[in-house]
Amino acid sequence: MLNRVTNLTMSSAAQRTLQTQQSRLAELQEKASTLNKISRPSDDPAATAQALETRALLAANAQYGRNIDDGNTWLTAADSALEQATNVMHRVKDLTVLAGNGTLPQSGKDAIAIELDALNSELLSIANTKHLGRNIFAGNSDAPEAFSGPIPPSYNGAGLSPVERRFSATQTVRVDADGQGIFGVGTGSVFDTVKSLADALRGGAAPTQSQLDTLETGFNNIVDGRSEIGTRQAQLERASSVNTELEATLDAQKTGIEKADLGSVIMDLKLQETNYQVALAATARVLQPTLMDFLR
Repeated sequence: MLNRVTNLTMSSAAQRTLQTQQSRLAELQEKASTLNKISRPSDDPAATAQALETRALLAANAQYGRNIDDGNTWLTAADSALEQATNVMHRVKDLTVLAGNGTLPQSGKDAIAIELDALNSELLSIANTKHLGRNIFAGNSDAPEAFSGPIPPSYNGAGLSPVERRFSATQTVRVDADGQGIFGVGTGSVFDTVKSLADALRGGAAPTQSQLDTLETGFNNIVDGRSEIGTRQAQLERASSVNTELEATLDAQKTGIEKADLGSVIMDLKLQETNYQVALAATARVLQPTLMDFLR
């Protein structure tokens, strides 16, 4: 059966065609002005999902970057504290060698003992170093100090979890230092060793080989602790490089998904303008106005 084509049918079809062309032209004009491929999720649901996923990865990557920066400040503070502790221990060792001189009078031994006490107090102050109000050498302890009480002091971070920072979806790094492992606790700690040396000198005795060995062990523990801090700093430096590269990759991926190429958009816009002009011209020739159109 043949469908009857009337002027009204042709007019409606032409109007729909023109409206479609106009809508497409408006979309391309908006895209050319904003260079956004996606103005609303309905434009491209699949690309919208990819864009949201990429944005989430960028946000997570930015957080990892902040964690890396914060971790670096923790490790830098710990390294600085252990550098000071190493210098103090060097001085303690020098004084201990000097105290072993058999010709040293008691007044000299007393002077060395006084300096050892001062160095021990300085060492305790270093062990209680804080970063942003938190103890560097006591894990997650909220105690006012990592080491408290008379020498040898008690340790307030025993059994507590370390301070960690996440720098990727699957990796974390410890950013504090193990005060118990570095300085020791109670008898045999570096504080107790320095105190026993000072007490022995006041009593007129020279340092024993056992005390020297214990002192050397304490010194090595501090050096090893600083070496471990350096290893973690190197790990964070590598993580920072990877983080920066990943940020650039994700940003480029996001741009590729969300942003349109200007040249391509301009070409599409010019083509659509031509199509619209052709549609207008064709409609004007096919649907020519009559006298009745003006009388209505």
